[in-house]
Formats: sequence, structure tokens, C-alpha cells
Amino acid sequence: MIKNITCKELEKSFVGDGTKTIALKSTNLSFQKGEFTAIIGPSGSGKSTLLSLIGTLDGPTKGHITYDGQEVLKQKKNHVADFRFQEIGFIFQQFQLLPTLTSLENVLTPLFSRKVPYNKLHRAREVLEQVGLGDKMNSLPSQLSGGQQQRVAIARAIVHKPSWLLADEPTGNLDTETGEKIYELLKNLHAQEGCGILFVTHDPVLASKANRIITMKDGMVISDKVGSKQ
Repeated sequence: MIKNITCKELEKSFVGDGTKTIALKSTNLSFQKGEFTAIIGPSGSGKSTLLSLIGTLDGPTKGHITYDGQEVLKQKKNHVADFRFQEIGFIFQQFQLLPTLTSLENVLTPLFSRKVPYNKLHRAREVLEQVGLGDKMNSLPSQLSGGQQQRVAIARAIVHKPSWLLADEPTGNLDTETGEKIYELLKNLHAQEGCGILFVTHDPVLASKANRIITMKDGMVISDKVGSKQ
């Protein structure tokens, strides 16, 4: 279980049509497993780029990230993939559920090709109960509301018991009331499971409830402060 993540002088740039775009500049941050951290800022501020780097979905152009002191991204691809499966759960704005699969089957998808020390079906049912969808296990995404679909996506993210949950605008496609319910669900999971949560949002009201609030602009961290700890 990874307890600490440290980003040192992180930079990420992209080149397209001969133009170089720097999405993330000289970023230095550290995260502890017990924290619930909100990352806020306007579109294009580097929030999602930072999350994809921390989640090992991409590598930095400069700088490095260590997980309990280890530079995982320097390992072979299969080792990085195993690390990502074991330690990190992702939740996105687009629910990314497979439309022809039931809730239960969608939750099982990360486990299909993996050997795990627990019963896969039992675990998938357990997490659907945990997010309040025990009665929707056999429903297709088209039969669920937006909030219910996001709950399925959250269940899928926690099915392998990750150390960290990385949530990229998970309430962005939901109305305010549903978004608040999803946020509260994540807060409850944080309390119950003890996982570290990085929550990217445009919503300052939701961000204000986090233990820690990181504000970004133009690819840089401009503020890093303690939140309300609600």
C-alpha cells in the first residue's frame, strides 16, 4: 500500500503542429494517503494533466514522481500496469461504462484478466452494495440515472481496493444535488477505506469541504492550503 506520493519539478509539454504547449510547469507537491485533496482551477490549468501523471497514465517531460520513494515509471510497462492496478483507482467525468454490460459486469471489468486473492464476483457485489446499488446489479447503463452510473464507476474504481482514488471532475456531468451526493459518497469511502483521494473539480463549494485545497492556473500551483476538514 503506497502511503506517500511526491512530485518533484514536474513538467509536461506537448508538441502539435510545430507548437509546444507546456501543460504543467515546475510542479512540486507531496500527498499523504490519509488526505482528501481537492485540486481546483479553470480549464487548461493543468489539473487533469497532473492527475494523469500521478496515476501513471502518462510520463512527465521533466522531473519525476516517487511512490514511497520509488520511481515506478522507470520500470517496465507491465510492472507499471501492475502497480496501477494494485494501487490506483480512477473515476472520470465521463462514466466510461460499457453499454452492453450490466452494473455487476462493468464493476468486474478491471478484474477479468487478473489473479486476485479474493472471489471476484463476491467483491463486485460487495462494492455495489457499498455505493448503494445493491438493487441495480443487473441493470444496463441505459437503465440508470447519471448519478447511478457514476456510482457504478466508483464501485469499479474501488473493486481492487486501491491505496489512492483519482477523481477527474466526477461530478461535472451531474446536477448540483446529485454531485453533492457523489462527493459525500467519496468522503464516506475515504473515511471507511482510508484511501488517499485526489479530487479534481471546477466547483469551489465542493472543493471547500476537502482536507486540502490545491489551486492551479496556467500549469502552475498558485495555492496549497488546508481545507475545512469536514
